[in-house]
Amino acid sequence: MADFSIFPPPVYSMKPSEPYSRFGLVRDMLATAETIRDFQTDQMLDTAAAIANVTRLLLTGEGSSRIFPAKSAIAHARRNDWPIHVHTEAGLQAQEYKLDDWAVFALSNSGKTAEVIELFRKLADNGHSHLYSLTAFADSKLESLATQGYVLSCGEEGAVAATKSVVEQALFYRALLDNIAGQMGLGGRLQELGHQFLQTLTLEIDPAIIDKIAGAGVVYWAGRNDGVAEELTLKTNEITRKPSDFLEGTYAVHGIEEVMNPSDVVIWIDPYPGSVEKFQKVLVDSIGLTVIAVSSTPTALPTIQIPDLGDLSPFIQMAAGWNILVETGIQLGVDLDKPERARKVGNEYAG
Repeated sequence: MADFSIFPPPVYSMKPSEPYSRFGLVRDMLATAETIRDFQTDQMLDTAAAIANVTRLLLTGEGSSRIFPAKSAIAHARRNDWPIHVHTEAGLQAQEYKLDDWAVFALSNSGKTAEVIELFRKLADNGHSHLYSLTAFADSKLESLATQGYVLSCGEEGAVAATKSVVEQALFYRALLDNIAGQMGLGGRLQELGHQFLQTLTLEIDPAIIDKIAGAGVVYWAGRNDGVAEELTLKTNEITRKPSDFLEGTYAVHGIEEVMNPSDVVIWIDPYPGSVEKFQKVLVDSIGLTVIAVSSTPTALPTIQIPDLGDLSPFIQMAAGWNILVETGIQLGVDLDKPERARKVGNEYAG
């Protein structure tokens, strides 16, 4: 078993050389830092004012376009007790809801995602006047159905797995809710966020940790319901081709241990300090699997230590997860850009 007891000081590398440079995925990830630094936090001021008058906002989309962007924004708003009710739901289930007095914001890189287009068509046909969209391309089908449409600035991605678009989508929602609440300080923090994002993305991780993850039967991600661990669960499938599961909060010690195996790995994003001993006892001592923490502070577990940016820390946690997955994928020898079955557009509208 690898010895995780001593970790060297953090070492940073830009990862510009082989085998990293051959992959569009890595280039997209590295470009995300510039996307963060250049993001315009006032582009949605008019829409923020309109939504503030509605007071209810549904954030919809599918896959990566919903998980981290919507859930991180909702967690941020709730922690600040902001005066707007924000909810997220996927497109098909959202069609079952009464949304007459809600503003609805849909994210879709392609602007062709069938589920959200069907939702917008239904709402538009009923005269809904608060429909908003964010896509990677102008003049999309989704934008044509929206009251107001926005376009990402990050440009086209070079891999199937969405990366820089996910972060820009999350920044957009964060800025939107900040503007609704009258909080205008995000713009002044983006240079530092971009810098720390790149530092975390290029942090050299102990090879023993990557060996454990590469050899895992299942890679579990544990953490808060703020989109980070859940999005990294999806990215584990796309980037490393390994089976994975999201264990919200402390779900990892509430029954699923019955089917876990010693070869499995749990990667825990920002562990709750009071729960570390329980994870150690139930998962490590009883089962023999490896639990790895991603945290801004040292823990009793093998820990990848990252910067603490307060309420912007979920973006840093995402960069750490990407770093882990790239290293694991390269260790496994997979093509990071082209999964065998996954598609850039999950379910394309055919109408």
